[in-house]
Amino acid sequence: MMFAKKVHDYKERIFDVNEIRSFDDEQAKKTVFYETGQTVGAVWCLKPGQELYFHSHKQADDIWICIEGDSGTYYPECGESVEISKGMICVARPGEKHGMKNTGTTDFVFIGIAGPVPLDLILHELE
Repeated sequence: MMFAKKVHDYKERIFDVNEIRSFDDEQAKKTVFYETGQTVGAVWCLKPGQELYFHSHKQADDIWICIEGDSGTYYPECGESVEISKGMICVARPGEKHGMKNTGTTDFVFIGIAGPVPLDLILHELE
């Protein structure tokens, strides 16, 4: 007995970063590629010298998976910095401050997964 082959469409579950990534000459660029009632996923792209604002979320975890870039500076707290590069994962739990600057000579790309949503955004002074 032959069964018809079922074809699944996973375009809402499987994503190609190369199709999502996009840069802005003026500022860091965020491209959201999915959002559910629990989490949101985005690809962040920074050209050399660009920064992602120093901030926190009162209720949300924010996980950054660095996939491209030779040198970045992650700001885990006021007055503190940690060098990051592709292959590293940065985790900010609710209330923990975070931000970054592409301090390298090449583009920096990371995937951000955050939740629960909706996300609140609390901006902070870095110094």
